[in-house]
Amino acid sequence: MPNTMRAVEIAEPGGPDVLRLCQRPVPQPRAGEVVIRLAYAGVNRPDALQRAGQYAPPPTASDLPGLEGAGEVVALGEGVSGLSLGDQVCALLPGGGYAGYVTTPAAHALPVPDGLDLKQAACLPETFFTVWSNVFMRGGLRAGERFLVHGGSSGIGTTAIQLANVFGARVFATAGSAEKCTACEGLGAHRAINYRDEDFVAVLKAEGGANLILDMVGGPYLPRNVRALADDGRLVQIAFLQGPKVELNFAHVMMRRLTITGSTLRPQSDLAKARIADELREKVWPLIAAGRVAPVMDSEFPLDQAAAAHARMESSAHVGKIVLKVG
Repeated sequence: MPNTMRAVEIAEPGGPDVLRLCQRPVPQPRAGEVVIRLAYAGVNRPDALQRAGQYAPPPTASDLPGLEGAGEVVALGEGVSGLSLGDQVCALLPGGGYAGYVTTPAAHALPVPDGLDLKQAACLPETFFTVWSNVFMRGGLRAGERFLVHGGSSGIGTTAIQLANVFGARVFATAGSAEKCTACEGLGAHRAINYRDEDFVAVLKAEGGANLILDMVGGPYLPRNVRALADDGRLVQIAFLQGPKVELNFAHVMMRRLTITGSTLRPQSDLAKARIADELREKVWPLIAAGRVAPVMDSEFPLDQAAAAHARMESSAHVGKIVLKVG
């Protein structure tokens, strides 16, 4: 491996223009870690929050943005088993993905599914770890249930629609244009709701209410989500694009036996993330290899245009995943 690598760092908290190309030392693996020479890195909302100074990396993580990527294993830390030099993998990263090389716990790396290239594989970890852990492990979605996902055309949304559909749920999704609604229905949503023209609460109540809602909007959506739930329904919160604080009447939660929960992925323990990886390997990777689920790709940018990639993501014009070509 070389001694230095190209990377994109955050010069200071701010907008996309604070992302700056730089040279950094190539990281070395600690016990239980691997070094991956990245070909592609996924671009995600938490990257933008970190860039804006609102989502600090864990103390032991790289200060560089980037929470997922795909490439070749080029070094093994002490005690690593199950991976070999030269393996092509995609991995959930603690940070550092906007770079030529990155370290991550070996247990968070998964093989590139059959039939996918490295660009597609780089789009899997952050969204699939998030959706699987929140919709299925935490939210307990079951076949036959009514499932509503907000932001249906996002990376999280397109993944959630496909997985919920393939596991037998009846899927509803919100999106902000007719084109995005069409895309959601093409991925398996029974009904896509243009939130600019329709009230998702009314739509879901007419269907009997949602058994499970996955929300990343927050703010005024919280009380509306409660109204849209069926009795004994569950709300899983994973982000707050419109703010984390709102007035909520918990009498409705109590009388209708509702469950409100949520999580963030990055602060969870390495063991918790390894357990999610194990379930994905067993239950989801075969579906990807069979072509029943696939990442939805929006656009590709070279590493030195990371600012443009962030600008596109924050414009909300994209459908699916945005990637950086690193290698």
